[in-house]
Amino acid sequence: MPDSDEVTFKVQSFTPTEGPSAGESFPYAVHLPKNYSADKRWPALLFLHGLGERGSDGVKHTTVGLGKAIRENPDRFPCVVIMPQCPDDRRWTGAMEPVVMSILDAAMNEYSIDPDRVVLTGLSMGGFGTWAVGRTYTNRFAALAPICGGGEPFDVGSLAQIPIWCFHGDDDNVVAPDRSREMVAAVQAAGGNIKYTEYPGVNHNSWDPTYGDAEVIAWMLKQHRSASGSQSKE
Repeated sequence: MPDSDEVTFKVQSFTPTEGPSAGESFPYAVHLPKNYSADKRWPALLFLHGLGERGSDGVKHTTVGLGKAIRENPDRFPCVVIMPQCPDDRRWTGAMEPVVMSILDAAMNEYSIDPDRVVLTGLSMGGFGTWAVGRTYTNRFAALAPICGGGEPFDVGSLAQIPIWCFHGDDDNVVAPDRSREMVAAVQAAGGNIKYTEYPGVNHNSWDPTYGDAEVIAWMLKQHRSASGSQSKE
């Protein structure tokens, strides 16, 4: 296992100039692969953290979930990783959704990112955010990977048009696994392309086996948004 000091996250900030959050500064962290070069376009993961990592330090949310997995196995992540940090008094749904997308746009303007290979993923509160942001901005993403979250099963909308791999622990006592199960069933009923992994005996931290699984990360990085919409690559 590599020394975590070898893995860095660059803390940056974004300040909207319009909308309800105009003038407010939002930190986000960016991780680049060790062989990053602007000469090629890279796939990207947009990560939404959970409730406990809210704040303004730009760092805390890089220590749980995806950031932890990157520190432990950086070679599994030949991609740009963008990690917005949600303020203490907000959640990812609602007014934060356009902020998330503006941070993605800022990162895409600064780094060499393939716009057809951006995958949205998140855990717990960020799992809810993944469902919400993914539904509103479906055409911006190649795939979604929500973990131990949930959404509005009566309004899956465009979610049936994008590949989704959903994860939950069957022993979760924070967010009931039914929240994921009902979303999966709704997307399936709408004819969507969705996979579901439920971990036996796992509580709320289902992000650890998910982000620690090389197969899952490889799946994310193989997804590609086609001209007519997202398409799955198994």
